[in-house]
Amino acid sequence: MTTRRVWIVAFPGVQALDVTGPHEVFALANRVEPRRPVRYEVSLVAPKAGPVVSGTGLALMPTHTLSQATGRVDTLLVAGGLGTRTALHDRRLVGWIARTARRARRVASVCTGAFLLGEAGLLAGRRVTTHWIACDDLQRRYPDARVERDPIFVRDGALYTSAGITAGIDLALQLVEEDCGRDVALTVARWLVVYLRRPGGQSQFSVQLEAQMADRDGLRDVQGFIADHVDADLSVAALARRAGMSPRNFARVFRRQVGRTPASYVEAQRVETARRLLESSGRSVAEVAGACGFGRVETMHRAFRRRVRVAPGQYRRHFRDVKGA
Repeated sequence: MTTRRVWIVAFPGVQALDVTGPHEVFALANRVEPRRPVRYEVSLVAPKAGPVVSGTGLALMPTHTLSQATGRVDTLLVAGGLGTRTALHDRRLVGWIARTARRARRVASVCTGAFLLGEAGLLAGRRVTTHWIACDDLQRRYPDARVERDPIFVRDGALYTSAGITAGIDLALQLVEEDCGRDVALTVARWLVVYLRRPGGQSQFSVQLEAQMADRDGLRDVQGFIADHVDADLSVAALARRAGMSPRNFARVFRRQVGRTPASYVEAQRVETARRLLESSGRSVAEVAGACGFGRVETMHRAFRRRVRVAPGQYRRHFRDVKGA
């Protein structure tokens, strides 16, 4: 069994879940039996000795200071949080990240930890992401980086960057899957009661998060039905019957409360579901189109080009190229 050191970097004002989420994934992977190929030695590294107080007041106890964290390291993972703004000016911390990254097998960040990687000179020319709210700032501050605003996480060679907060769990599950195989990662995900790693290409926003949730119970029920039955008849007439409204009134009220027309909402939900199937299943594009209620492949092609800017086949090839990079 191979032992791999994982160093998670924290600092005052860190987002606690950026630290504890990945830490739990690696720690739980050590408990999976039998015959896992890798054992993780996880350490929390901080600029100074003593408790690190997170942005929400939770105190975390580091196992190493920067001066103590020497020698070989397999995975360097830098957390984010509101404290990143101050940490960017800590030249000792930034220099340590730059030096340590050179001897690490892989380097990762969660949320705004990507800014510290950028300050350490690690993002130039690389595909990266961060929390959606900070993507524009990351691009402005590090114009040589190729910031992608949508994905849950991005891999560019040995550099991994993830979106905000809970996305660190998805990223850590991906790293465990690469090291130990899907079965180990699946067991950890089940223990954590989460999906087995949302695919990296999945949007940071689900349709339900991006759109407004309706105030009226009937419309909220319709939104839930759409998400669970993308292959059903989701015409305005059918949805209006489900809501107990006339089609004209349903369309008017839905748009006012949800912020988009029923047709736009349905198409967005179908595209989101199709993306997940293209990322995670071996179904053909035609099969995915049918499963998502598009009816014809051409209809899904048009929807994908409107919303994702590529055809479904191109999207699948790009996702697989990125995953295998």
